[in-house]
Parts: sequence; C-alpha cells; structure tokens
Amino acid sequence: MVRIHSPRPNRISESFDTIWLQVRMSKRKTILLVVLAAFIIIAYTQVTFFVIQPIGAVPEGRTLVILRTGKLKFIDSADGLCNREANGVSLLCRMAALGAVAQNGTVLMRLPYSETLYLISTDGKTYEK
Repeated sequence: MVRIHSPRPNRISESFDTIWLQVRMSKRKTILLVVLAAFIIIAYTQVTFFVIQPIGAVPEGRTLVILRTGKLKFIDSADGLCNREANGVSLLCRMAALGAVAQNGTVLMRLPYSETLYLISTDGKTYEK
C-alpha cells in the first residue's frame, strides 16, 4: 500500500509571505499619507475659504472656496480683510472687498454660510450687517 502524504506547510515561507504583505501595506499607507500631506499643504497655500456674511444682496450668506489672490488668508472674509487693511469695517470697504473677490477670484466651490469660519476670519469679532 502506498501512502500519500499531504505536504506540510512551510512555516518559514508563510512567515515571509506575511511579512512581505505587511511591508507592502506599510508602503501603501506611507504613500497615501505623503500624498494627503502634499494635498493639504497645496490647499493651505493656494486656496481661501472666503466667508460672505449675510447681507441684503446675499441674505443667507455664503462661503466660497476660491483660489488665493492678493492678501487673502486661508480663512477670510470682507470684514476681516477690511479690518486688517483699512483699520476698520465700513460698508464701502466691505463692498470694495466683495467686488475685488468677485472680479479676481476663481470660485472652486460654493458652500453654505459658516458663522464659525466668519468668526475665525475676524478674530472673533462680529460687525453690523
């Protein structure tokens, strides 16, 4: 009678395969993290979240994601810009800032108004609507 033995698993080979799989997954995670970090850095330096406070022309307010131009910060608003550049907020300055953004800004996305982003853009101050 002939006995047929099933091959025993080679534990060294299985361990090597497991380690190799972990290394490949680790490389993928590293590459993903590097790409994500690069995307965040590019977005932070090239994009502005521009908050338009609710006013007569835009009663519900709006947050625009635009390509950064001029002296805009990562999170900015007409009121924040006026407060920094004109040492105070006025209706004339607010309209000039909104006009400049409308004329020069490339809108990437329109989002609902965010009070939190508005307060960040004005250093926690609120101004008359």
